[in-house]
Amino acid sequence: MAEQAVEPTGSPTRSTTRSVNPRRRWTDSPHLWFWIFVGPFVAGLLVFVVIPILWSVWLSFYDARNTVTPTHFVGFDNYTRMLGDSAFRSSLLTFVLFAVFIVPTTFVLSLGLAVLVNGVKHAKAFFRSVFFLPTACSYVVAAMIWRHSLFGGTAAGMVNTVLGWVGGAPIAWLSVVHPPWYWLVLVTVRLWLQVGFFMVLFLAALQRVPKQLYEAAALDGATGWKAFRYITFPQLRATSTAVLMLLLVNAFQAFDEFYNVLSTTGGYPPYARPPLVYLFNVALGNGQDFGDGSAGAVILTLIIAIFALVQGRFTGIGRREV
Repeated sequence: MAEQAVEPTGSPTRSTTRSVNPRRRWTDSPHLWFWIFVGPFVAGLLVFVVIPILWSVWLSFYDARNTVTPTHFVGFDNYTRMLGDSAFRSSLLTFVLFAVFIVPTTFVLSLGLAVLVNGVKHAKAFFRSVFFLPTACSYVVAAMIWRHSLFGGTAAGMVNTVLGWVGGAPIAWLSVVHPPWYWLVLVTVRLWLQVGFFMVLFLAALQRVPKQLYEAAALDGATGWKAFRYITFPQLRATSTAVLMLLLVNAFQAFDEFYNVLSTTGGYPPYARPPLVYLFNVALGNGQDFGDGSAGAVILTLIIAIFALVQGRFTGIGRREV
């Protein structure tokens, strides 16, 4: 009897443990608080992203003119019609022309600015904020500023004013006839908006490069361009791959600057209407053909996925480091 009553010091009995740790309430569940914080985001993702994507895929197999609840199933006819549409194919060529210039130019400028800012010893936070600030501006607002203030008309606009000061003639920047000066407007507004964002990505990667590598290279006489080529750039491989991927997807999604700069110029010139602008006009224009527009959107999504996979294959994204 006495031995059964003895318990080791500091070891509570079973009955004592139950009294100290009562049954957990439902509010103590970690899963509850997980869904409280994550639930609104998941709900928004389902309502505004997943469901619209699935609905668009469903519409692409129906004759959906002026309605989003069609009943006439047409199979792959919408896809065949879109692939045979010369205007849709030319819009894809517009993307190629835009991406061929905007992707490498943004990459080089953002990387160059990141290297310069990283090398600054004083006021580094100031320069980082100045170059990143345009990212907070809306694409629509920036496009309207470029259209009405900087490149507005043949006799107005800041750029033409500066040209007048140096004796130059005003240029019709937004004219749809040759020469295609409107490309300068479209490219500069995109560069102003996105270079700062990718500069910050490169800057964060540069700050993770070990200083010992540069010190060891300096002992061997590798400084300046050699240090950048053999140390800095190889250390930025993962960031460079991510930046190229984001730039390519952003180029595919070009819409705001093209639509707001060229929509009121009397029509889009050849090879100056990207896929999203064309699909917007198909689905929400006079015809309101949601079937063809959805089919074009699915085709565009597949093209983006193929480009992403090909880029990942050549750049080694997702490849395990040995």
